[in-house]
Amino acid sequence: MSLQNFLNQALSSWMSEEGPESDIVLSSRIRLARNLKNYTFPPMLERDEASEIIEIFEGKLEHLKNEKHMETLIMANMNPLEKLMLVEKHLISPYLAENSHYGVSLLSQDEKISIMINEEDHLRIQCILSGLQLSEALEMANGIDDVIEEQVDYAFDEKRGYLTSCPTNVGTGLRASVMMHLPGLILTQRMSRIIPAINQLGLVVRGIYGEGSEALGNIFQISNQITLGKSESDIVEDLKSVVQQLITQERLAREALVKSSNIQLEDRVFRSLGILSTARIMESKEAAKCLSDVRLGIDLGYIKDISKTILNELMILTQPGFLQQYAGGVLRPQERDYRRAAFIRDRLNMETHKE
Repeated sequence: MSLQNFLNQALSSWMSEEGPESDIVLSSRIRLARNLKNYTFPPMLERDEASEIIEIFEGKLEHLKNEKHMETLIMANMNPLEKLMLVEKHLISPYLAENSHYGVSLLSQDEKISIMINEEDHLRIQCILSGLQLSEALEMANGIDDVIEEQVDYAFDEKRGYLTSCPTNVGTGLRASVMMHLPGLILTQRMSRIIPAINQLGLVVRGIYGEGSEALGNIFQISNQITLGKSESDIVEDLKSVVQQLITQERLAREALVKSSNIQLEDRVFRSLGILSTARIMESKEAAKCLSDVRLGIDLGYIKDISKTILNELMILTQPGFLQQYAGGVLRPQERDYRRAAFIRDRLNMETHKE
């Protein structure tokens, strides 16, 4: 398969689109957790009950599937590599991939909507959009939720709100998150002071793949921790307010770097571009660091002939699952490092030679 054909099949819309504030905010994601009334919550489901829940939702979601052009993905019928790729694209959770004997995902053609059945909860509705579009993603998710709620009885308590398997999701069942590229705050050593302040506001800062993951390539996920006692709109507005402040601080940090260390910063950017363009072996951490530098150089105008969405693409497409899919088979770690370097070189070459 040619690289262009592979990219055409592999890219989600949020990777190749440029939404609001997309120089810093890569994506916005909304996830709603819901459970059916009078059914055992996951992960204690027996096989028969899990199958019944799938049947209920598939029947109720048939019209929505047709309207949103959604495909049903049965986890038990997928191989580990296929599931890994969906996790790398943030389309399903690691939990669904790893505990998916009775799990199903409904995925829209544009991959903006993912509905997971029998994950940690009976139902998880996820919408992901490019840039800072939390309100738009919430509206999309709520629209889907309203359609479903008209047809089923959710587990709901008048005092506590929506009931979920994990107590931290009780209430609205809402997790709102944004993925941000914050090299300026890292290079100016301000991020270490900002994270504790964000945590005190009821938000949490994590790496690119959420809880327990590392902030590779200066990419962070900022999300809400509190789901009980606040409305969905309040949670989203609070997160947006903090994100807007982070955007401002990141832009000020970048301006300070240009003013105080312009030559050194430009040198860092082009050294990283040179490594990406010529290296024959590339570990994931080094790739993430160099891609972050190049993305910063694009945003600052040092690099003119490469699209800034290339970071969105390559931070996903150079993960183990995608590298092995492109290679057509399972690769050992050293082979992945070789393939990663070749993939990046080919992608950059395609970018600089496009008309």
